[in-house]
Amino acid sequence: MANVRDLKKDINYVLGDIIEAVYIWELTNPDKENKKAEAIIDEAITTFDELITKVNQKDVDNKKKHFKSVNIELEERGRKLIDKINAL
Repeated sequence: MANVRDLKKDINYVLGDIIEAVYIWELTNPDKENKKAEAIIDEAITTFDELITKVNQKDVDNKKKHFKSVNIELEERGRKLIDKINAL
């Protein structure tokens, strides 16, 4: 990982793309119920807030290990959200 700025961009791009995918699903499926899709968007926003808060933590002993764990968490939570989109 290059730096904190790149990690923040990754978080923004990944979760932004997930939200965009939900909006596309909503547009292509206007006859289906949108409550599950809205829940996915809410979860993506919550995930974004939580991960950015973790990135901005100042009281971290090993920054490299901390940022790597945030990156791994982003991948895991992103995959779960994508699986939920695919299940719609």
